[in-house]
Amino acid sequence: MTMLSFEKKYRVRGGTLVGGDLFDFWVGPFYVGFFGVTTAFFSILGTALIFYGASMGPTWNPWQINIAPPDLSWGLSAAPLAEGGLWQAITICAIGAFGSWALREVEICRKLGMGYHVPFAFSVAIGAYVTLVVIRPVLMGAWGHGFPYGIFSHLDWVSNVGYQYLHFHYNPAHMLAVTFFFTTTMALALHGSLILSSVNPKKGETVKTPEHEDTYFRDLIGYSVGTLGIHRVGLFLALSAGFWSAVCIVISGPFWTRSWTEWWSWWLDLPIWS
Repeated sequence: MTMLSFEKKYRVRGGTLVGGDLFDFWVGPFYVGFFGVTTAFFSILGTALIFYGASMGPTWNPWQINIAPPDLSWGLSAAPLAEGGLWQAITICAIGAFGSWALREVEICRKLGMGYHVPFAFSVAIGAYVTLVVIRPVLMGAWGHGFPYGIFSHLDWVSNVGYQYLHFHYNPAHMLAVTFFFTTTMALALHGSLILSSVNPKKGETVKTPEHEDTYFRDLIGYSVGTLGIHRVGLFLALSAGFWSAVCIVISGPFWTRSWTEWWSWWLDLPIWS
């Protein structure tokens, strides 16, 4: 079946959440929909605002462009464009674009009669972003606690926050997030390398089947989760990484203000040591 006929098979009407048939069409291979239109609107506007902010700055060097949030003195109020209002507007556009794309994915899932795994997974990533630029700043009482938009400035913000709470790697939620991130890459690297080795056999050999793949991991580690199971494991690991990364930053400041090494003093105070 050619890709073109495959696409036609799934270009079904309906499943829209907003707009009915008004935006229920495709442009080439891309489904539009109402939320495709809003995604394009917020993306174009947000990108234009980023270029506008860059034009206000001292450089066009992409490494040094910086669009900072309002000063802490502005609290949670709206700031002038040149003093952080631009950051606020770009943040609104980003949330609008990300949210619209997730809802467009929901419409596609409804058309195909499939589950909402993809938009749910994307929503976890959106939640991590919203935690950084909305939830944590609101809990701390100022938009200035959000991260700036820029390459080096963003990295500086990450470093400064880490030093602000001293030994950020002692944050237990940060430990979980990093563990899940590395475990995700390891698990999917194992999966990807297994698939490549199965479908690219030596000259004269036949392509291997899932039974061969399961046997390999049973021999290697004593257990094979299976072809469907590995994707479920990968999804769980990836979503856990995003979830705990959001938790680790939202508890730093609003709920814990001291060095993270001090948090572990509860371990030393357990009665078993006395």
